[in-house]
Amino acid sequence: MTVYIDPPAWPGHGRMWSHLISDVSYDELHAFAAELGVPPRAFERDHYDIPSHRYADVVRAGAVEVSSREVVRLLYEAGLRRRKSRTQSL
Repeated sequence: MTVYIDPPAWPGHGRMWSHLISDVSYDELHAFAAELGVPPRAFERDHYDIPSHRYADVVRAGAVEVSSREVVRLLYEAGLRRRKSRTQSL
């Protein structure tokens, strides 16, 4: 099982956030997140949003640190990238 996390560089709700992804399946990603106690509501389309204070825990649990650009590349190559719909961005 390999999951990936980018640095906490995404602002929101007064915090910085990382993205946790799998390059194999959503099942793998959900299982990893559940083991860490990440709430299901943190899942958005193709990734989990992880607050910066949990970053080190996720890495210690086995997530591989990659750049944000690498996260997008891995998702596309795996066929797991889900873009926002037009209605979500309006």
